[in-house]
Amino acid sequence: MAVQNKKLNLKDKYQYLTRDMGWEPTYQKKKDIFPDEDFEGIKITDWSQWEDPFRLTMDSYWKYQAEKEKKLYAIFDAFAQNNGHQNISDARYVNALKLFLTGVSPLEHAAFQGYAKTGRQFSGTGARVACQMQAIDELRHSQTQQHAMSHYNKHFNGLHDAAHMHDRVWFLSVPKSFFDDARTAGPFEFLTAISFSFEYVLTNLLFVPFMSGAAYNGDMATVTFGFSAQSDEARHMTLGLEVIKFILEQHEDNVPIVQRWIDKWFWRGFRLLSLVSMMMDYMLPNKVMSWSEAWEVYYEQNGGALFKDLERYGIRPPKYQDVANDAKHHLSHQLWTTFYQYSQATNFHTWIPEKEEMDWMSEKYPDTFDKYYRPRYEHLAKEAAAGRRFYNNTLPQLCQVCQVPTLFTEMGAPTKLSHRQLKYEGERYHFCSEACCEIFEFEPEKYIQAWLPVHQIYQGNCEGADVETVVQKYYHINIGEDNFEYLGSPDHKRWLSIKGLKPADEKKDAA
Repeated sequence: MAVQNKKLNLKDKYQYLTRDMGWEPTYQKKKDIFPDEDFEGIKITDWSQWEDPFRLTMDSYWKYQAEKEKKLYAIFDAFAQNNGHQNISDARYVNALKLFLTGVSPLEHAAFQGYAKTGRQFSGTGARVACQMQAIDELRHSQTQQHAMSHYNKHFNGLHDAAHMHDRVWFLSVPKSFFDDARTAGPFEFLTAISFSFEYVLTNLLFVPFMSGAAYNGDMATVTFGFSAQSDEARHMTLGLEVIKFILEQHEDNVPIVQRWIDKWFWRGFRLLSLVSMMMDYMLPNKVMSWSEAWEVYYEQNGGALFKDLERYGIRPPKYQDVANDAKHHLSHQLWTTFYQYSQATNFHTWIPEKEEMDWMSEKYPDTFDKYYRPRYEHLAKEAAAGRRFYNNTLPQLCQVCQVPTLFTEMGAPTKLSHRQLKYEGERYHFCSEACCEIFEFEPEKYIQAWLPVHQIYQGNCEGADVETVVQKYYHINIGEDNFEYLGSPDHKRWLSIKGLKPADEKKDAA
């Protein structure tokens, strides 16, 4: 007798392929199988309350993603075959890609590892499936980002060893330490850090500027990757909000723990995004919007509405958000002037903004740019014109927590450094802000183990104690090709050749 196959509706199919994949253990205790689920103090009373608004199953996931990948790689191929790199706005734009490839793409792989590990720690099947899906997303993003930008490696310098640089270069310890901190936390803190604080609260400040910047500057390969990843990011953001509401609804004792995590990871994410602020205001020849405008839209407005909604759970806005709101007027300028003087130790070039660009920044930052920052650039430009282009031959002191150089200023006092320091067990530690100092004080045993690259260099642990040796041998940066000033660099000369122009010195010789 033939057996009639009953066609499942979507709800039943989702149930069978996700929740029903779990089981109750019989010969091992649950606490032994999921030992990390309790140690953070989070109380979960009913895992069945976990909701997946997309109800996505693995078979439909693969089918959907395969269609996207097919279209995506067809565009990558067309971009390469048609020499798409020749159609970008200016070769200075490629430096933004170098920052993305070394600072952001490796984070996708770190997120893949983090979600794969975190999913294993939950006894709730819904949470495990959600982490599995996002882990695969993050791995795909890591691969497609590298493939999207690989064409540029054939024509420009500084893109050749991104993963190696990510693990070693001094300023890349900012994004690396962010994910190292999250991955070494407990499973619920990891989800609060990455799914909520980063993916939901702050991710638009990362991906919208990069992808919009790519569109404005003629980089169709990166734009296409951005569109391909957008549906994934929508799921990630939804998961971030679901995570935080699920934890808060489970038990009232979870509220103060979650609040502390939100305070911490908002600040850590804000410090990480300082690199994006610099990219937006200085590294894009055709600019989309200023960092200040982006912060107002994507955090002050959107974030303000979010935390208004979370008030009913007893959650307030992040503790140091007022400091971040004030810093939007200064962040990118303070960071770019720092990188300008240390670009002998970076894998990208720096330059003095042109007059039109400084006029744009005067318009976008009417209360701060002309008063505090234009005079610096005008002085540096005069020095460079006189043959004294300034480089700081040391490396900057880094914050013990976020590992950003201790260069930022106090709220409301843009000429006073916000440096903090304290002693712990006889050792002195330095911080970029009161917020990072407070994070350290809550978990000192974690942060005294931080691997600060500048400290390690001067201790002789990085194949040499002088900057030039470290840059070349330890960082794998080609001195004079990947770093220093953009004007007159091999990338600059190559770009002029592509456009049929002569470098300035050749024009002078011809005259």
